[in-house]
Amino acid sequence: MKKFGFLLFLVVMMIAFPKMADASSYSAKIYLDGQQINVSSGAKVENINGTVMVPIRIVSENLGFQVDWSKATKTVTVQDGSQKVTMTIGSQYADINGQRVQMTKAPVLRGGTTIVPIRFVSEQMGMQVRWDNGTKSVHLTSGNAGSNPDGADGAHTATVDGISFSDNKLMVAVTGNAKPSISKLGNPDRIVIDMVNTEFSDSFGTMNDYDEVNKFGQMAVSGYSDVKSVRYSLYNSSPLTVRIVLDLNQPANYTVSGLENGSEILTVALTAATDPSPGTSGKKIVVIDAGHGDHDPGAIGVTKKREKDFNLAMALKVEKLLANEPNIDVVLTRSTDKFLELKDRAKLANDLKADVFISIHANSGPSAATGTETYYYDQSDKALAAALHKEIVKAMGLKDRGVRYGNFHVIRETKMPGALLEVGFMSNKTDESKLFDPATQDRVAAAIVRGIKNYLNVN
Repeated sequence: MKKFGFLLFLVVMMIAFPKMADASSYSAKIYLDGQQINVSSGAKVENINGTVMVPIRIVSENLGFQVDWSKATKTVTVQDGSQKVTMTIGSQYADINGQRVQMTKAPVLRGGTTIVPIRFVSEQMGMQVRWDNGTKSVHLTSGNAGSNPDGADGAHTATVDGISFSDNKLMVAVTGNAKPSISKLGNPDRIVIDMVNTEFSDSFGTMNDYDEVNKFGQMAVSGYSDVKSVRYSLYNSSPLTVRIVLDLNQPANYTVSGLENGSEILTVALTAATDPSPGTSGKKIVVIDAGHGDHDPGAIGVTKKREKDFNLAMALKVEKLLANEPNIDVVLTRSTDKFLELKDRAKLANDLKADVFISIHANSGPSAATGTETYYYDQSDKALAAALHKEIVKAMGLKDRGVRYGNFHVIRETKMPGALLEVGFMSNKTDESKLFDPATQDRVAAAIVRGIKNYLNVN
């Protein structure tokens, strides 16, 4: 398939070029089904601070996607069948079929050309990719190579006849020789099932919510803590591929059974994540709380940006850094755009018997108000607040508004040392610009980690 899976080749290139400069460009030969793609000299692949970017016209000109650019909104939309990805210049958030997802880097304009981050998109799609290090070339194999109307290798097309979810199990009724490929993905958490040489049966729409024209549907799920919805679509037409996605509220593992020994039911049963409980290995437990979420946007910025998005972006960056610390276990109160009551945030930390609780926020006030301030509730919190504040002020480069007492629920009700960060003012144009600058966010995340380690006295 000449699909978004093309973008997977850049993941391979990141492995092949691990020490590229922060903003370097290079060219490589790209082959699709054995034929070299003619990449113009002006279309350069770039590595920006470790994120591989590619000019969007490579995708549209060579792989047959529909690509639309809106100058007014500075958005680029890439669409193929029912799959639609919309990205905005300067924003780290993309829309995938109506679902908001964070990218590692925002798309940028480079000399009139839009270049987009690829790692984020590549996990959504599938394509056979081979990197030849000797010739420095990428070899892509699409679903069209050697296929026929009945599917690869002459196989007859299977059909999905029905989908249901109960007892924490997804059950898919299938007729024919379907071979599911299942993967667990994060950010957002989901489980993806792809069945190649498979389509929906003529009767599928009579039993399931299904758009016959656009070939997709969705099933709401209630009463289960792990799953919020099930989505399904005819993801690709060549070869015919049915994709089913379980959208999760939190990470979960799964077991698979069925479609063997004559069975016509594929069962994906969800199980609890098997990661060891935080702190069981003697590590310090750090809880990072991204303030607000979902219907509670927090402060609205000068350019209508939302505090909740900044808070989550920062929490995820801090989590990523802390995950590499050998003596610290990190837990997030939320890793997606969901709402939590203040009492539930505090309860999570208390139940874990965490060593540190940090709530990330952005401030609001008069347009002239600027700077960074950090709050503590109890005197036992003050040392933590001071350690964090010292590092964050240096990273942000804004006015030092000091370490202050604050009667905030999340640091009042937590039983361990806690601090609430007000990194900058959403209501100040300069502050807001810094808050949503990816490079500044990276510096602040590293500063928060330094503050935590200094306070906990861990290496």
